[in-house]
Amino acid sequence: MIDHLAILAPGLLGASVAKAARARNAARHITLWARRPETRANLRAQSWVDAVAETPDDAVREADLVVLAAPVEKIIELAALISPALKPGAIVTDVGSVKTRVCRECSAAMPAHALFIGSHPMAGSAKTGWENATDDLFIGRTAFVTQPSANITAGALALGMKIASVCDFWSDLGANPVIVTPEQHDEIVAHISHLPQTLATTLAAFLGAKNSDWREFAGNGLRDTTRIAASDANMWIEIFQQNRAEILRALESYETELATVRAAFAAGDWPLLRARLEAGKKFRDSL
Repeated sequence: MIDHLAILAPGLLGASVAKAARARNAARHITLWARRPETRANLRAQSWVDAVAETPDDAVREADLVVLAAPVEKIIELAALISPALKPGAIVTDVGSVKTRVCRECSAAMPAHALFIGSHPMAGSAKTGWENATDDLFIGRTAFVTQPSANITAGALALGMKIASVCDFWSDLGANPVIVTPEQHDEIVAHISHLPQTLATTLAAFLGAKNSDWREFAGNGLRDTTRIAASDANMWIEIFQQNRAEILRALESYETELATVRAAFAAGDWPLLRARLEAGKKFRDSL
């Protein structure tokens, strides 16, 4: 159990961390900070919050674990901002969808007596804001926890214990922690998260430009396929910018696959198309 947990900029994910920590006894004391005064006032009325600080510094002074729940660019800013206020032994983590740059810059911002260990819970919703948070958002979901990609000899044992502590925290919230390097994380999510978002969005935009009457005839298949196209555009454009290189690589691989399928249609190669249908069904059934 974390003695003192601080969460900065709680939206859907950050507030869900707080709710889950309270519901599952993962933290004794929970302090929040939000940028808007009206949000701070609303959060003070919530039963799953012990204190709401007026500044980021005040929120983290006594914290053993700090969770930065802002958008990616703001995560980096917050890490630098709170650095002087962190107590010895403090761990700072985040919930950002991109890890290589975040881990590099946030780690560089830490004082010698504190440590940044990046996290990314694979959980979310098309809805945003702390008002839509739930205490069961992370149950059964993967939570990536990062370790440095370079070999570290000095302090390796202490680092390993800190990483284990972050993994234990996510386990306490019901998630399944997986340890990867930041680079591995960004390659993985480019394929299993950012590529699907790109495909769903472009498909929805493509169909949206067709006859508007067609949407009245759509069944659940189209709704299921394009569900994540309803996600927040501001959030996703930042993710696209931060993980651009890995998303481009994923798109190039997918374009090769799509070209193969298109050629099979043109040639009437039904055995190949059947094989693709069966492979797709096998993968989907395994999820």
